[in-house]
Amino acid sequence: MDNKTIENEEISLRELLSNAKEWYSYLLSKWKIILIAGIIGASLGIVYSILKKPVYKATLSFALEDDKGGGGLGGAIGLASTLGLDLGGNAGGMFAGANLTELFKSRSMVEKTLLSPVTVNGKTISLAEMYIQNNKWREKWNEKPNLKNIQFLPSQKREGFTRIHDSILGSIYGKLSNSGLIVAIKDKKVSIITMEVSSTDELFSKYFCEALAKKVGEFYVDTKSKKARINMDILEHQTDSIRDELNGAITGVAVANDNTFNLNPALNVRRAPSIRRQVDVQANTAILTELVKQTELAKVTLRRETPLIQIIDRPILPLEKERFGKLKGIILGGFIFGFLAVAYLLVRRIFKQLV
Repeated sequence: MDNKTIENEEISLRELLSNAKEWYSYLLSKWKIILIAGIIGASLGIVYSILKKPVYKATLSFALEDDKGGGGLGGAIGLASTLGLDLGGNAGGMFAGANLTELFKSRSMVEKTLLSPVTVNGKTISLAEMYIQNNKWREKWNEKPNLKNIQFLPSQKREGFTRIHDSILGSIYGKLSNSGLIVAIKDKKVSIITMEVSSTDELFSKYFCEALAKKVGEFYVDTKSKKARINMDILEHQTDSIRDELNGAITGVAVANDNTFNLNPALNVRRAPSIRRQVDVQANTAILTELVKQTELAKVTLRRETPLIQIIDRPILPLEKERFGKLKGIILGGFIFGFLAVAYLLVRRIFKQLV
């Protein structure tokens, strides 16, 4: 039984090798077709490399500094991070870790950035309009009445947009977020964030990268310090109100004293308004003193809770350029078309054998 099994395996291996040689001989006999297909593919690869616009990549990196470290707990988490331990101390932050990177790629931030003004050839336009002009969408829209008069003015309010405006902005956002925008934190132990914007226009890549960092930075700072700022505004309003009341009470004491000037000491009832006003002055003075103290503390708290965003590297012209090389086009085009030719020949022969 073992000998028969070995003989069967040897026969199967021989048949396999024989079939492989047969197929190889068949493909070798069709070398002209495969070669022509490879030449066609290489030629198309060269044409594609010539027509393909280069991609310009703008890179910006910045660091976040937030003094709200959580006291001893924040120090313990920081010490654990240096030892390679992840205690998840930033998981509860609104914009901690991955949340911050997703904020950069959110549709709200990207659309606000697209409506930012930029100066191109001495004319102020929005980044959305710059993107539309670079991709020559206007030429196609001139033939469509519903798109012909669509405009994206600099700093235009989002509330006045129509469904068509939203659709166009959504299309631009989709193209940028899919391949043109990359935001990443290179290391969990550091707070340096790197953002890359890629497009076929060098100036658009630079302007959009800087404008997006500015918009996200403003939103981040406003959100992180919102509670402290609201508290300070309330205290300042209360301080102004108490100061007005104190000034009124002081004026009231002066008026009451004028009314009781040279008054008979036996008539104490006439002195009651002046005494009440003096009580108001004392009470308002004590309240105002405490409010001023609390307001100053609120200002210190606001400064402490306002994060610092420090730009480290900005995109500098000329930007890094990525081009689809001719050699790459020749190799890739020739390989793809040669492979397709081989596959076509094999499928055709198999089909003929089955028929």
